[in-house]
Amino acid sequence: MARPFLTAAALAAAIALPVPVAAADKANPMTESASWQAIREDVVGPAPIASAEGLIAFETPYRAEDAASVPIHLRQTDPEIRIEGAVVVIDENPAPVAGEFTFGPAMMPLDFALNIRVDQYSNVRAIARTPEGLRMAGGFVKASGGCSAPAAGDPEKALAEAGGMTLHHAGTEAAISVPRREAELTIRHPNHSGLQRDQVTQLFIPAQFIDRIEVRQGDELLWSMEGGISISANPVFRFAYDDNGAQALTVVATDTGGARYEQVLPKAAGG
Repeated sequence: MARPFLTAAALAAAIALPVPVAAADKANPMTESASWQAIREDVVGPAPIASAEGLIAFETPYRAEDAASVPIHLRQTDPEIRIEGAVVVIDENPAPVAGEFTFGPAMMPLDFALNIRVDQYSNVRAIARTPEGLRMAGGFVKASGGCSAPAAGDPEKALAEAGGMTLHHAGTEAAISVPRREAELTIRHPNHSGLQRDQVTQLFIPAQFIDRIEVRQGDELLWSMEGGISISANPVFRFAYDDNGAQALTVVATDTGGARYEQVLPKAAGG
């Protein structure tokens, strides 16, 4: 039996939205990686990992426009197999595990996107947990400096203003009043990596980042995340889910500085 995914936080001491990846950028298969072989068992244990081909379409750019905000998109292509969770790994990052995700049944078939930091040219991989075992998809991304990219503005002010959330659904109220919805959740937080310098003092900004997110509709879990420094600043998550009739989504997030943020976000269009 495989060991649980290693908690991302244990490997780590202006808002950019996930965008569709151009079709030409999809032909970027993963390369051989000594780094992955060194961390594999710490991340997922010794269990065999099969290819996710036929189960997940993994989309990310071959050459990123912004290393501090690289879009990745997991789209399930076989709805018959339940994806219980996934861990996102950037092989060459200082903290390779970007996040460990758990998905509720309403998220199936999975359609989930987020932005990550990539510190140097690296494989980016998503390892899905299914009842049949682990399945892996990924791609090679050319990007560098994402974890040490300068923080925007005053770092103390950014933390003081952290925790604001917005929720948007695609289309008009009439268009989204159907069982399946597409949502975009934004959480304001600088996600200081500990590798960035204050642009005034040139001192390193202490690490303080979102380490836990939980999203529910009513009492039903949609998804949760245990995250590390490789999630972009002001993270945005785009996801599809089956509506259970609840009027709002409840989002609870915590960071490594002990802050707790909670908001009830109505499902109304534009909200």
